[in-house]
Parts: sequence; structure tokens; C-alpha cells
Amino acid sequence: MCESPAPRSFAALMELYEQNYIRLRCLCPGLKDITGEVVSQAPGAHALHLIVTEQTRHTTTLRLTYVMDNGDLRPDLTLRVYHDALQAEVLSRRCRWQGGLLHARREPGESALLCKWRLNRFLYKWLNYCRRQGHGFGGPIAGAAGPTSIPQDSSEISLAP
Repeated sequence: MCESPAPRSFAALMELYEQNYIRLRCLCPGLKDITGEVVSQAPGAHALHLIVTEQTRHTTTLRLTYVMDNGDLRPDLTLRVYHDALQAEVLSRRCRWQGGLLHARREPGESALLCKWRLNRFLYKWLNYCRRQGHGFGGPIAGAAGPTSIPQDSSEISLAP
């Protein structure tokens, strides 16, 4: 079978959030200490930008994206990390594709659970890919490049119910 695993329950989605937290912490072990923007440079790969947008005692909200050679941000995900629950989930995504907007739509008959599963499954795979490329944020100062100004005008698709 070549099918992607599908959630059977809310509990399965929460387990995926836990797996995403583990993978994010492997990519960025000092996440709680990062403020602002850090950039990871890996040979032969696009620069990976991590931008902390909000930090509280128990959560961190961040954007994770590549900046393409033409300035496009892909994928441009907003994540919330729950440090107390040891989970990370996709809150929204902003998409641009060759100057046009790419809109996230639920598939016909797709529930909110399946929509969240699909986007968080993407995060799961992308975090693994980033590590295989050699990306990593070792702490508050990471990568060879400094912060850049990530545009805020991309189209945002919110996953909030």
C-alpha cells in the first residue's frame, strides 16, 4: 500500500503533534531561548528561516520558511509549540506560487480533523527533510547569515475552527 496514514481519532492527531514537537526540537534544541529571527544555512539548500512571533511561558508561536532565490516564501508555516504538552501544530500557512496565490482548500467531504492531519503530516515530513539537508538551529545564534526582513504580505490561510 502506498497510501498515507490517516487519523482514526483526535488522539491520533495529538500523537502527530507530539512527533512534530520531537522533530522540531531536534532541528532547534534551544527553541525556548530564541527571540526574533534566526537563519540556518545548509550546503546546497535554501536558507531556512525561523521567526519567533510570540513567546509565553508555555507556548512559542513561530514561522518556518525557506526564502527562494526569487524572494518567494515556500512553504511559509505558522506553528504553535506547546512546551508543557510537548506538542507542535500548524496554525496557518501562507502560500505563494510563481507570483500567484495558492489557496488551501479542504477536499470535498474532508473534515477539520483530516485537514489538520494533512497539514501537520506535511510538517512532519518537511522537518525530517530539513534535518536530512543539514539544517539546524543550535541556539539563539544559528547559521551563517543574519536576519532578513521576511515580508508579511503573503496570503494567510488560517486553520482555526
